[in-house]
Order: sequence, then C-alpha cells, then structure tokens
Amino acid sequence: MHIAHSIADLRSALAGRGRPAFVPTMGNLHDGHIALVRQAKPLGDVMVSSIFVNRLQFLPHEDFDSYPRTWEADCAKLEAAGCDVLFAPREHDLYPEPQTFKVHPDPLLADILEGHFRPGFFVGVSTVVMKLFACVFAGGAGTAVFGRKDYQQLMVIRQMARQFALPIDIVAGDTRRAEDGLALSSRNGYLSPTERAEAVQLSRALQALASAAVAVGADLPTLEAQAAAALRARGWQPDYLTVRQRANLLAPEGTPQAGTLVALGAARLGSTRLIDNLEF
Repeated sequence: MHIAHSIADLRSALAGRGRPAFVPTMGNLHDGHIALVRQAKPLGDVMVSSIFVNRLQFLPHEDFDSYPRTWEADCAKLEAAGCDVLFAPREHDLYPEPQTFKVHPDPLLADILEGHFRPGFFVGVSTVVMKLFACVFAGGAGTAVFGRKDYQQLMVIRQMARQFALPIDIVAGDTRRAEDGLALSSRNGYLSPTERAEAVQLSRALQALASAAVAVGADLPTLEAQAAAALRARGWQPDYLTVRQRANLLAPEGTPQAGTLVALGAARLGSTRLIDNLEF
C-alpha cells in the first residue's frame, strides 16, 4: 500500500492506474469503514482511501483535538482490506492557505436535522469532500463509497455530485452493527462500559418509532415526542428522533407510506453524541 501525504505524491501514485474507487475517512477505523473499502475495491481499477480529520466540520466546542487518531492500526486494517493507495494529508498539505472558498449545500437539505444542531457542519463536509475529490479524481471519473449510517451526509454529497456534474458515482454502503444492534461508530470508543450497554437503546427507539409510524392514524409529532421522552427518561439528551421521507428528508405529507421513509435519531449519552437511522 502506497501512502501519500502530499497532493502531488497522490496524483503521481494514481497516474495511469485507471478509475479510482475511493473511501474517505477520518481514521480511527472500525469494521464499518473496512466494509466500505471492501465494497469499493471491485468498483474501480485502483482502491484509494483517505485519513484526514477535517477541522472545518467541527464546531468550536466539539472534539477535534481529542478525536481518536489510531494511525498504525488504521494502516494495517486498510492494507489487509486491499487498499492500494492511502492519502493521509497533514492539515497544511490539504489547506496550505486558509480555505476561504467553501461549498455551501442547499439549506433545505443541509440546515435541518444534523445541520440544525451542528450549524456549518455540512459546509465543512462538502468543502473537504469536494477537495478530496479534486485530489483523487484529477485524472477523470471514478466511484466513491459512503456509509448509510451518516444518512443526511450521504444525501448532501449525492446532491453535490449531481449539481456540479462530477464524473463520480456515489455508492452507498450499508450500516454495520454490533451483535446487539448498535451502529458501529468511531465515537463508540468514548462510551464507558455502562454507556456502551445502554447505547443500543437509540437503535431500538428508532425501530419502535418506525413500527408505530405506519400504524393506522399515526400521529407522527406525538410519536416522535414520545420516543424522545422515553430516551430522556433513560438519561439521554436527545436532539431529534424523527420520521422523514427518504427522498428529501422532509416530514411525510398525509399518511406515512412504508417503503419511502427513514427514521433518524441523534442523542447524547453522557458526553458522547450518537446518531443512527433506519429505512422502512
């Protein structure tokens, strides 16, 4: 596996190697990341991943400095999964000057849910992904794989690629879960043993909300409030538990129709903020 730190080294490593298949990450890799790498590998001629903790998508009070960095373990996992080229830029490699040009996604999609509770988050995500795309796909078209666990992020990136006519296929990877149903996440490592045992309640709350949402005469606002209250009673601090249309993440109109919906949740357990979703 070739490790490139500079954009010039990355482009040299990819020259003449055909269509890249790309999985961007912030490191601290778990089985969910590795599943995306394995999914991506047959979709291109050269498998590329990146590790970069992107300051632009962290709010001032969030965990940029303490975000787990596990470089040697990450490299071993990527190489074992068949990664051909790892792009691991330092901050001054990717942002050699202040990044004053930024990508501002459609506020109708990006300023709700995660974007409401983390203002500017999707500007940071869109900007770094666009820049990584420019680095990796400098030679032309290819494929990029993103996990469905970050459901809204996946939708923002798909819309960005479509509206900018990027020659990049955006492919979704399924959420990987622990045996008890907890969605794998780099931030799960922040959980104490007691919190880890409790953490699965977020996915269970979304399952219960999804089941109730398609019942005859379902009152979604009431069901959502009840789901949040149930988590709050267990010691969580919910930001949202909600049912939205998959197509645009807006609230369903009329009677909710199974097969077109997604339940999404974000809540803090102790000091750790977890997100999850369930299509139904």
